[in-house]
Order: sequence, then C-alpha cells, then structure tokens
Amino acid sequence: MATSEHITREETTATAVRPDPCSAVLYVCAARGVHDPTLSADRAETEGRAYAAVRGLRIAEVIRDPYGEPDPLRRTGWWRVRTLAEAGTAATVITRWPAAIAPDSATDLRHREVQWLQDRGVQVCYSWAPLAAQRASRV
Repeated sequence: MATSEHITREETTATAVRPDPCSAVLYVCAARGVHDPTLSADRAETEGRAYAAVRGLRIAEVIRDPYGEPDPLRRTGWWRVRTLAEAGTAATVITRWPAAIAPDSATDLRHREVQWLQDRGVQVCYSWAPLAAQRASRV
C-alpha cells in the first residue's frame, strides 16, 4: 500500500534588517578651509561625536566626503552611508546640517536621500546646535 507524503512548505519572505537603535553613522561633508583645509570637517566630526555621546548613540563608522558635488549619489562616501543603512548597521545618520547631504540649491536630492533612509528605518539627525535643539523640542 502506497502512502502519500504531505510536504508542507513555509513561505519565507525577506525580512527587513532592523538596525541597532543605538548605532549611528557620522557623515561629514564640509568645505575645505583656505588656511586649514580640514578644520571644517574636523569640527563637524567633533560636533557629531558629541551629539552622539549625549544621546547614547554608538558611532559605527565616520564617513567623509569632499564638499562640492551636489548629488549625493555621485559621492563615494554617501554610497557607503547607503550601504550601511541597507545592511542595518545603523539606525541613525548624523550629519552637521542638511546641506551636507545636498546643498540648498538641490533640496530635491536631499529629500530623496532622506526619504530613502527613512524607508529603511533610518533617521537623519543634524548635529549643529540650532538644528539639534529644534529636533529636541519636537520630540
């Protein structure tokens, strides 16, 4: 007598990678100074590290890009930010101000990138004190 074998198959779907809520990426894209070429970037990094420390965030990686290219997708460092976000390495991207992502003349590019990050569960925070204070007052 033949027996029939019932095979059950669980359908699996790719689950979204959930980033560690305390992990952050610090993105620095600052203009080079005439007398001290790294001063702006160094200050932005120091400020970003302080921002993270006060909020209990752990910086997984600091990524620097040279300032000047308006489209973030044409910057090597920004591609690294996207890669880390997609991998779930960080729940937060910290940068000094919105123009570090894309200049005011290209707000559509900035909005596109911020939305892309948010779609993956990653928030964008600005470490410059006036912007950080605005965010804190909204939370």
